[in-house]
Amino acid sequence: MTSVKDSITIDRGLAQNVEKIHGVNPVFLIDKILREKILDSLFWKKHCFLLDILELQDLASEVEIIGTYDTNQNSRATDYICLLLKMLQLQPKDEIVIYMLTQPYFKYVTALAALYIRLVFPSVRVYQLLEPLLNDYRKLRIRKHGNADLTYVDQLVDELLTEEKFCGLTLPRLVNRLRLEDDGLLDPRESELQSELENEEDDIGG
Repeated sequence: MTSVKDSITIDRGLAQNVEKIHGVNPVFLIDKILREKILDSLFWKKHCFLLDILELQDLASEVEIIGTYDTNQNSRATDYICLLLKMLQLQPKDEIVIYMLTQPYFKYVTALAALYIRLVFPSVRVYQLLEPLLNDYRKLRIRKHGNADLTYVDQLVDELLTEEKFCGLTLPRLVNRLRLEDDGLLDPRESELQSELENEEDDIGG
């Protein structure tokens, strides 16, 4: 028989009055071990508990590194992943998330929105919204395996579109792009380089 204490532990951090995503409460899109690290972190307790979406965007603009854990030794959750969990609790409207993704001023806000979209949105929308960022070459700092490294927005997006995990965070299954093209749900993707080559050919032909 499950005790009251066990139920509280299991249900800690659940989003209230929100739609299920991929058939589950949104917070379950973050693995339990990581979720517990987030809820126990000082950043969460100090900044995130009563946070609304406008305040979240302000905090996200101050983020300086992406990833899930700050260090190997203490396995402390990053501010970035804490804000992701809060977004899952708040379940902001799509237009707010898209604004966060496309605003040109704060690259870590873009990176936060990109991961949220990859976790929450259906496959067609994931491709439609994230693929334009494959032409975004802004630098990002990333924490992997306890070490700080350098990446770029386009590399982050490529990882989100092609890998099953991001910094140990399990990503929902993404429908293969070619299948969506075959079903008429997506147009074939045209790279920026391909467009430039076609424009050059048109100029030569003209």
